[in-house]
Amino acid sequence: MIRLPPLRERFFRRERRSVPAARQFAYEVLAGWGLAQAGRSDDVLLCVSELATNALVHGVPPGRCFRVFLRYDGAVLRVEVHDSGPGEPRIPLETDEGGRGLLLVAALSDKWGVGERDPGKVVWCEFLPPLWPGG
Repeated sequence: MIRLPPLRERFFRRERRSVPAARQFAYEVLAGWGLAQAGRSDDVLLCVSELATNALVHGVPPGRCFRVFLRYDGAVLRVEVHDSGPGEPRIPLETDEGGRGLLLVAALSDKWGVGERDPGKVVWCEFLPPLWPGG
């Protein structure tokens, strides 16, 4: 029998309270996997908040939702945020006053990127060992 890694996902509406709800969802998932008190769990939660905020502000047209997806295979924790907005996220210029969320994700995670989906995109980040108990 093939054993698939744990994965959890939830859809969130296009509303301001969805960002803290996404962060709470991620915390509950980490707690369920025994990782809520792990070394970089705060980094994971901040990345979830930043990616959810980007989806809400830039990637979710009215009437649509975004999805937060977490997978943990015992070593690598992957966070994905799927939205239906067009185009890739933009890295800010030095002169921009805002838009530093992806720079935070890049600094806090071990890998990150953007993938296509129809419609929209998925922005993801990964956290590699040694992060978690026994890692």
